[in-house]
Amino acid sequence: MAQAKKIRKRITIHANKCIGCRACELACAAFHAKPRYSSINPARSRIQIIKDPLKDIYLPVYAGEYTATECTSRNKYILDGKEYSNCDFCRASCPSRDLFKEPDSGLALKCDMCEDTPPLKLPKCVEWCPKGALIYEEVEEHVQEQASPLGAIEIGVESMIEKYGLQKVLETVAKLARP
Repeated sequence: MAQAKKIRKRITIHANKCIGCRACELACAAFHAKPRYSSINPARSRIQIIKDPLKDIYLPVYAGEYTATECTSRNKYILDGKEYSNCDFCRASCPSRDLFKEPDSGLALKCDMCEDTPPLKLPKCVEWCPKGALIYEEVEEHVQEQASPLGAIEIGVESMIEKYGLQKVLETVAKLARP
């Protein structure tokens, strides 16, 4: 297989700079509203702030891949005297919590780096962070080229229909298709 260069986009989080203002959540929610910027519903945000204001701890976490099963790891972490679980740092949308799920349909949300046409210079959360806690980076990686598996889209649609039902999937697609 041939080597190919791929640009990978990522957001680096500097938790020690986060002040918990939630500007990132609001900017993300407004960008992903239908129609765009028509409303601000933080439940639609692909980034959430995990917070403990009494200890002045704020941790931005952005949405990752959907997982159909709940994780079995129950590790605890202690940072600055505060106890956290794996769920506090997890980016996945999963059956055990409502974080990173579309409020109307219940479908999983995933950070898309605010990709748009024409492309934005920065994702909205990074653009609106007043303290520089979120840093956008594009990293060039060498990857092995692989043929994409045929039918991957059909498998994804089938699993969504199995989980949410045909009617709910069709309604959600219809909502997303509206300008």
